Amino acid sequence: MIEQSQADGSGAVFRVDKFSVPQQARDAFMDRVRQTHELLRQQPGFVRDYLLERELGSSEFNLVTIVEWQGQEAIARARTAIKAMHERQGFDPQALIRRLNI
Repeated sequence: MIEQSQADGSGAVFRVDKFSVPQQARDAFMDRVRQTHELLRQQPGFVRDYLLERELGSSEFNLVTIVEWQGQEAIARARTAIKAMHERQGFDPQALIRRLNI
């Protein structure tokens, strides 16, 4: 994960996450990414998001998610919302990553 402010003084902050995903795990992982980004798009301070994907041969994908926020406070609120969603669902992100070998 990388967070960086824009140099133009806008206060925008980007959250970037990178994942190496085996092909057999891609669909399950993408379903979770979609759920997460649906919630992120509803959060105050959300600006836009991107999902970049690059296939590495026939068995692996590199995925990068980028979310632009209006500031650090928006990221903090979004983290709280995501954590609450995971708790409601009984979802453990680290367990999914281990299980899918990501």
